[in-house]
Amino acid sequence: MNSILKLSLSLSIFLVMACASPEPEEKVSKIITNANVWTGVDAQPWAETIVIDEDRIIAVGGADLAVQYSANEMIDAGGKLVVPGFIDNHTHFMDGSASLLGIKTQYTKSSQEFIETVKNYAENSPAGEWIAGGLWDHEAWEGNLPHKDWIDEFTEDKPLFLQRTDGHMALANSATLKLAGITKDTPDPEGGLIVRDEDGEPTGVLKDNAMNAVWAVMPALSEEQAARTFDAGIKEALENGVTQVHNMSNWDNIEIFKKAKADGRLKIRAYYFPHISNRHKLAEMIKNEGKGDEWLRFGGVKELVDGSLGSTTAWFYEPYTDEPDTNGFPLMQMDALKKSLAEAHAYGFQLAVHGIGDQTNDQILALFDEIGVSGNRARIEHAQHLTPDAIKKFAELGVVPSVQPYHAIDDGRWAEKRIGKERLAGTYPFKSLFDAGATVTFGSDWSVAPLEPLSGIYAAVTRRTLDGKNPDGWVPEQKITVEQAVKAYTINNAWAGFQENDLGTIEAGKLADLVVISDNIFEIAPENIKDTKVLMTMVGGQVMYSIINDTTGN
Repeated sequence: MNSILKLSLSLSIFLVMACASPEPEEKVSKIITNANVWTGVDAQPWAETIVIDEDRIIAVGGADLAVQYSANEMIDAGGKLVVPGFIDNHTHFMDGSASLLGIKTQYTKSSQEFIETVKNYAENSPAGEWIAGGLWDHEAWEGNLPHKDWIDEFTEDKPLFLQRTDGHMALANSATLKLAGITKDTPDPEGGLIVRDEDGEPTGVLKDNAMNAVWAVMPALSEEQAARTFDAGIKEALENGVTQVHNMSNWDNIEIFKKAKADGRLKIRAYYFPHISNRHKLAEMIKNEGKGDEWLRFGGVKELVDGSLGSTTAWFYEPYTDEPDTNGFPLMQMDALKKSLAEAHAYGFQLAVHGIGDQTNDQILALFDEIGVSGNRARIEHAQHLTPDAIKKFAELGVVPSVQPYHAIDDGRWAEKRIGKERLAGTYPFKSLFDAGATVTFGSDWSVAPLEPLSGIYAAVTRRTLDGKNPDGWVPEQKITVEQAVKAYTINNAWAGFQENDLGTIEAGKLADLVVISDNIFEIAPENIKDTKVLMTMVGGQVMYSIINDTTGN
């Protein structure tokens, strides 16, 4: 063979080998493999591999996708279910965090157990230190409201203020009533009630706006207390797969969130809604500092229009069945509400308004219609008891029902005695809202209910009450599918927070907020969802919590 032919053959072989060689691998931050991924994307609902670079997803696909990349870290999901990070549409984050650290009366099953719990806690707390939090539920006892006489004897040197689990009623001891200036002669404030005995003396139970006198004298947390409380809440969120909270809170707590972010302790995302009375201050803050970033954002305001079903302060058209002398009450005049909503809307703030009773929800929807909230993605927080007309109007007006499904299996134990069987048809009507075309979103209302999306999904699809008395579901015609419930915690919440371009689904270009779950909740029996666990939580491409392979990132 001559030298020219040899050279030609050598070049040909080299070119063939060059063409057959794989393309150079692209270097990325992480690859999640061996996963059962629910993407939330209709065109590609399921996948096995997620490729992540820095804080974004860059590719989603089958098992063969991984070979196209070189990763700094490979995460084997062990065939477990992966879903988008859960967004909680309604938390009172610092209150919830405080409930993890302070006195715990939410688990007491009788008035005597409540008394003993307070006594034991008081005996081990310093004199003069406030005893706050509590989260009691008299419906789990004998049904009677607590009384300051129950606990005055062993709390005389300690101000005490323990909230009912719904946050719309609280028990104050005599020391606290004195500090707040509440006596027999103190009139009930507008939108509030001082519960009194037959002689007109305050019993210590304060409802809704009557609690404001105590809030005004309660000392603020120290910087160290605030940090410790905040960090406990972050840990709780990550362990439950919560990657973002929509936080309904007071103005002062904004600085706690800002400091946590500056210190690198804000490991989940937060969309902060201060009370609407701060709308002018919020506008000024945003003018000077902007609306924030992907970790801490501002641009919405919160208002309360009525109380709660458990405290008989939710505003209904008809009287309560078990307290026929009241149908609840609004916390303000409707003309004042309209003015504040219109001003906040003019600032461009998203409107989030608390509505429990059927009359309250109708009034809010009517005001939204009058103001004209198209494009605002205005929300009614809780939207618990609705008329048929209200259910239709949510979709017609583009108003978001921001609901918390765990409340249904809690309130379902005793709601019928409050409002009678007929009105239950419009109670927590999740399926009717979905069927009407509303964008339903889910959350917890933490500290009122657990910060546990999986428990919320279980509640929405089974409606099994906590007392075990409704194994087929309470108002079962309002049960929804697992996929609807997961969408309400992910896709729909992202949309309701103006983040549909960044969050809510697992697809290229989105932020890498993901949750790995121990069981496939789309396939297991719905009643077993409550027993599933979060194995890993990733926020912005960073593993913030993990018990996969017995490792923890937090």
